[in-house]
Amino acid sequence: MTRPLTGIRIVEFAGMGPGPFAGMMLADMGADIIRIDRAGAETSIRDANPQLRGRRSIVLDLKSERGLDITRRLIDRADALIEGHRPGVMERLGLGPDACIARNPRLVYGRMTGWGQQGPLAQAAGHDLNYLAITGVLHAIGRKGQKPTPPLNIIGDYGGGGPFLAFGILAALFQAKASGQGQVVDAAIIDGVSSMATTLHWMTQTGMWNETRGDNAYDSGDPFFDCYETSDAKYVSIATIEPKFYAELRARIGLDGPEWDHRSRETWPRQRAMLEAIFKGKSRAEWCDLLEGTDCCFAPVLTPEEARSHPHNVARGMFAEGGGLTYPVPAPKMSRMGLGGVPPPPVAGADSAAILRELGIDAG
Repeated sequence: MTRPLTGIRIVEFAGMGPGPFAGMMLADMGADIIRIDRAGAETSIRDANPQLRGRRSIVLDLKSERGLDITRRLIDRADALIEGHRPGVMERLGLGPDACIARNPRLVYGRMTGWGQQGPLAQAAGHDLNYLAITGVLHAIGRKGQKPTPPLNIIGDYGGGGPFLAFGILAALFQAKASGQGQVVDAAIIDGVSSMATTLHWMTQTGMWNETRGDNAYDSGDPFFDCYETSDAKYVSIATIEPKFYAELRARIGLDGPEWDHRSRETWPRQRAMLEAIFKGKSRAEWCDLLEGTDCCFAPVLTPEEARSHPHNVARGMFAEGGGLTYPVPAPKMSRMGLGGVPPPPVAGADSAAILRELGIDAG
C-alpha cells in the first residue's frame, strides 16, 4: 500500500543520534530520503544501525566544487532537508538556509542541535545528559538521597530531539504545500525536552511536586509506582496510581490490613518495606501468572532480548527480522499502510551512480 509520505523528497546530511532518528521516522512513512555520506568516512558498526534504514546513500566531498554542485542540485529538487551540524557549519559550506531557500523557496530546512541555533551555549559541545540537566528534567530523575540518574539517552536524543524535528518538518511541509513558502525548523533538544516537561513545570509551581528527588508520585517516592525485586533476582513494576487500581492490587496480593487503608507520604516508607518483602516472596514468573493482564498496572521488567519475545509484543508485531537481527518495526501502525519488514540500512555510497543518473550527471 502507498505510505503517507510517498512522493516527499528529503535530503539528509549524515549525522548521529536524533537527526537520523527523525529521518528514520520519515522514511518509515514513505519519504524518499537521500542521505549524503561524507567522502573518506571510516566504515564502522554504526553503519549497520537500523536507524539508517529506508534511505538511499550517495557519498560526496563537500569540500570540493563538484560535491557542492551535486548537493545543491539535490536540494533544488527536495521538499525538505535535515542537517545536524553545529550552528554556522552549513553556512560556511554555502549550504545554509538562506542560500538553499533562495534557490528552492518551498524548501523546509530542518536543523537538529542540542542547544539550538541561538543562545550563549549554541556553539558549545554537549550530549543528551547535558540537555536534560539544563532543562530541570535530570534533577527529578533518581532516588531520594542519591545523585541524579542518567536515563539512557532516550529522553533527549530520541524523545525531545528526533521526533520534534520530524513533527516540525511535517508541519512546515503542510504549510509549504498551501503557501509555496518553506521555512527553517530549529529543532533543539532542550526545547523538545522542555516541552515534554510541561506538566512537571506546572506541578512544581502549584505545590503538587516536591523538588526533593525521590519524594513524589512518579520519581520512586510512591511505593506503588516503583520496581521490586523477586525471589529469582529479577524485577517487576507496579504503577497503581488511581484508587480503583490500588484496590485491585490490594485484593490480588492480600493487602487487607488497616495499614493499607491510606496512602500518604507518612505511610510510604513502611508500605515500601512491606512491599519489598511481599514481592521477594515469589518469582517473576509467579507474579506474572498472578498479576499480568489485570488492572493492577503491572508488568515484568524485561531485558531487551526478553522484550523481543514477549507474547504481547509478538502479537503486536513490534519486531521484525532484518540482516540476521531483530529490530523494532516502524511506529505508529496505520490502517491503510502495510509496513512489512525492516529494510537494511544502505551501504555508504551504494546509490551514488543511480542518484547521479537521476540528476543527469556522469557518474565517472
